Amino acid sequence: RVQHRAQSDAGIHRRFVISRRIVLDANILIRAMLGVKVGGLLAKYANTVEFCAPAIAFEDANAHLPAIMAKRGIGRAELSLGLDAVRILVEEVPPEVTEPRRAEALRRIGRRDPDDWPIIAAALALDCPIWTEDKDFFGAGMATWTSDLVEIYLLGDTTP
Repeated sequence: RVQHRAQSDAGIHRRFVISRRIVLDANILIRAMLGVKVGGLLAKYANTVEFCAPAIAFEDANAHLPAIMAKRGIGRAELSLGLDAVRILVEEVPPEVTEPRRAEALRRIGRRDPDDWPIIAAALALDCPIWTEDKDFFGAGMATWTSDLVEIYLLGDTTP
C-alpha cells in the first residue's frame, strides 16, 4: 500500500491509502445504480480501491438506464445510487489515457465487441483488472472479475 496523494493516472486527487484499482464496465455502473450489492461494494471499498471507468462507460450507462428502468417499472427516486453518486465513487478515465492503448485494446477485443475497446485500454493503461458481467472480455488476455467474486480482489485476497 502506498500513500496516494499525487494526481492519479485518471487525473483525480486522492488523500487516502489506495491498495489496488479496478476498471468498471458500463454494466457494473448500471448495477451500482439499480441494485444494492454493487453500490454497497463501491461505498465499502472507496477508501482503499480506486474504481475507474472510461467516459464511454458512463455514457453507455446513462444511455441504457432509462430503458432498463422502464422495463423494470423503476422511477429515478428508486435508484440505489444516482449517476452523480456513482461518479463520486468511480473516477472517469479520460481519453488521453485510453487513446494511446486503442490499437492494442482493439486487437484483444475487436472481433467480439469493438465498442468495448476503451475498457480494455483503461485496464492496460492503469495496469489493473476489469469488473464486468460482459463475457466479451473473457479471453481478451485481461484479468476480469464478476460481481459474485470481485470482493476477493477488493479485499486483497488474491492468493491461490
